[in-house]
Formats: sequence, C-alpha cells, structure tokens
Amino acid sequence: MSELLPIIQLGNSILRQKASLVENINDERIQKLIDDLMTTVAKANGVGIAAPQVAQSCRLFIVASRPNPRYPNAPEMEPTAMINPKIVAHSTEVVKGWEGCLCVPGIRGLVPRYQEIEVEYTDRNGKLQKQELTDFVARIFQHEYDHLDGIVFLDRLESTLDIITEQEYQKQVINNT
Repeated sequence: MSELLPIIQLGNSILRQKASLVENINDERIQKLIDDLMTTVAKANGVGIAAPQVAQSCRLFIVASRPNPRYPNAPEMEPTAMINPKIVAHSTEVVKGWEGCLCVPGIRGLVPRYQEIEVEYTDRNGKLQKQELTDFVARIFQHEYDHLDGIVFLDRLESTLDIITEQEYQKQVINNT
C-alpha cells in the first residue's frame, strides 16, 4: 500500500546534496518509494517529484505531467519512474518558462531550460529506456534532474525579477491564457 510522504522545504540540507545512484532497482524499499512518490506527486498537484524532495537522497524521480490546478495546461502522460537518469544530448535552443516547486511553496520563477533533450534512464522494471523529450515534459525532466544534483529552480533564474508569487502567477499567467 502506497503512502503520502512529507515533502521537505527549501532550507533542508538534503535538497542541496548530490543524490546517490540506485544500486538495486528490485529492492522492495526502492519499489515502495516509487509507489509512494507517485501517490505524493498526485496528491500535491505536482507534475514531477524527485526522491530528495521527500528526504531520500537517491537518483530517482517521477515525471507525471497532467492538467491540475497548479498546471492547468500540462499535457497528459502516464506517470513514469526514472531511475539513475542522464541527459545525453540537448538542443541549442533554450526557452524560458514558469516553474514552481513543491519544496518552494508560494513562489514561481521564469526558468531557462533546453527546449529538447535526449535522455536515458532505467525504468522500475530494470530496463534501460531512451527518449526524446520536448517542451513542458523536457522542462519537468530537467527540473527533477536538478534535484538529484542539489539544485533548485531558483538557482537557474537569470534575475530576481523573474520571480513571482503563486497568487500573482494564478492571476496573471493562468487566468490570462
């Protein structure tokens, strides 16, 4: 049975650590963590969540894009566990887009990210997967990947002028689309 995990907040030292490789994907603790992360990201209206966000310093995250109150225009996809992920190639094109983070509640930032990325990861069944991701899903992957290296989206901002509160984001960005 999966459970809702507490999400740590900015300031917790785990968010600034480089996460460890997952050695044994079949370990029941890793499989349970995947299930718990899927439950947690859904309940929190997130589109992705990394293990360090629930105080587990391992190289594992979930990409779970779907429309929700925080991201009403997100594309729908099957929630996917990505273990020991890598970005193997990326476009030269960088696009700024609004991001928030479950560990940084109440704040959004306009973050530059690669428009297209080619990634590799191991799925929860131990199979190596290769994918090309674009647009919003590529943004989610890059955001979660940063968490594995102790980076939060605020570190990627070009200016503090690119920060907005969640309330203003909802008013200005969501209600004007």
